[in-house]
Amino acid sequence: MKPNRPLDQLLSKDPALRPRVAQVTLGMGAMLAGVAAMHYFVAVGLVPARGLWLWSVCAVGAALLAWALVRSGHTARLPDPTLAVPQMLVALTLGAWLYAMLGPARGAAFPVVMVMLMFGLFAATPRQMVGVGLYAVCAFGVTMALMAWREPQLYPAAVELGHFLVVATMLPAAAVLAARVSALRARMRAQRAELERALVRIEELATHDALTGTVNRRHMGALLEGERQRSVRSGYVFCLAVLDVDGLARVNDAQGERSGDALLRAMAQEAQSALRLSDRIGRWGGGCFVLMMSDTRAALARGAVERLRARMGQAQPEGWSGAGLPTVSAGLTEHRAGETVDKPLARAESALREAKAGGRDRLVVS
Repeated sequence: MKPNRPLDQLLSKDPALRPRVAQVTLGMGAMLAGVAAMHYFVAVGLVPARGLWLWSVCAVGAALLAWALVRSGHTARLPDPTLAVPQMLVALTLGAWLYAMLGPARGAAFPVVMVMLMFGLFAATPRQMVGVGLYAVCAFGVTMALMAWREPQLYPAAVELGHFLVVATMLPAAAVLAARVSALRARMRAQRAELERALVRIEELATHDALTGTVNRRHMGALLEGERQRSVRSGYVFCLAVLDVDGLARVNDAQGERSGDALLRAMAQEAQSALRLSDRIGRWGGGCFVLMMSDTRAALARGAVERLRARMGQAQPEGWSGAGLPTVSAGLTEHRAGETVDKPLARAESALREAKAGGRDRLVVS
């Protein structure tokens, strides 16, 4: 799909900014349409052209200014980045001014005001909408009273009182309705944010070991398969290491499983802090971990695994009461071209068994 460059220039390519600019652009379009419609009354001789042209310049200028401020991104950090409330207040002021100019056609000002109030549904809070509704009643009430006093022939007091009663019931009702919709939208946004957090948490639980925080066996298997496929495409070599905590069973028997769990957590944290960003470690089961080292030959991986074993062996769990900390044995191998993941894993596990049989606390490379 080809990019729509004129539309991008108008609305921005920024995915966060674009919806706000689109909303303000829609409001600006509604205002421009209202301005054009009001000039019909000039054409039929009901309104003096000079007064309505001045009103039109102010209305168009306010709409363009709001659009420019939002489009520039300067309003992004404001609580109301779309300037919905200021725009509604300006529109209501312009609506009251228009009511004073239109004379016999003054009822046409009300639809313009109602349309502008509806834009508050997108951004204003319920409290703001109630405040805007009260401002609308006051603005039109003062305008009606002033016009009835200045031009009683054109704005009879009885008629203006009737208009005010309509405004005093219609605009607050519209504002309350808009506030209700705004509250529903706010609740939906909160629920969506909560759902997104829940999905992140579910994904975390599905891919990570609850005890150590490392990736779990299932996800590590997927990562290994993905690395194997990448090595086929790129020709790079990767290494696997299987590490096991020596004497974990004795720790559990002597000090309890809580101490054993604390030891595994501490060792996992030390291991993760010592790895490259491209390397991944995951709990394979019990006190056993699998390490995947991307783009690495066994000769270089050996030193890295030795350092990792030392770091894990120095992990000091909080409240550790044992006389000493268990050591870590490891088996290391290099993935060979054309192999499935199971074969290097089997070699690494065989090397680990050899390290255990040779006295533990050592690394064997297969």
